[in-house]
Amino acid sequence: MTEKVIRGFLFTTGIIYIALGFWCAILPQQSSEAVGFKLQTGQGQSEFLTVYGGLEVGIGLLFLVPILMHGDLRTVLLGCLVIHAGLVCFRTISFCLYTGLIPTTYMLAAVEWLIFLSSGLLFCRYKPDH
Repeated sequence: MTEKVIRGFLFTTGIIYIALGFWCAILPQQSSEAVGFKLQTGQGQSEFLTVYGGLEVGIGLLFLVPILMHGDLRTVLLGCLVIHAGLVCFRTISFCLYTGLIPTTYMLAAVEWLIFLSSGLLFCRYKPDH
């Protein structure tokens, strides 16, 4: 597996996370409603901005580190795999616990699974030259 493919994957995933984070930060009412949240004035808005805006932008930037700074590709790819392993695990549990899920939830789950499986495959196949 070439480094170019992995860098492209991390770049794409990073941009997606940054875009989602800014969507949550700039249009919190729209983005929160899209995932089934009702924002409470003050505390709820602050939490949504921080976790859904700030954390997603931070995760996206982490995925861009190897591209922007020629950082450790394998470690960042492992980070992507671990983050998405947690997401698909808890998302799967949520499907067993809750009903009334909306199509957006299933779309997010599909993207999470796609990133999880892709990062796992890339991580297993990537053997650094050094």
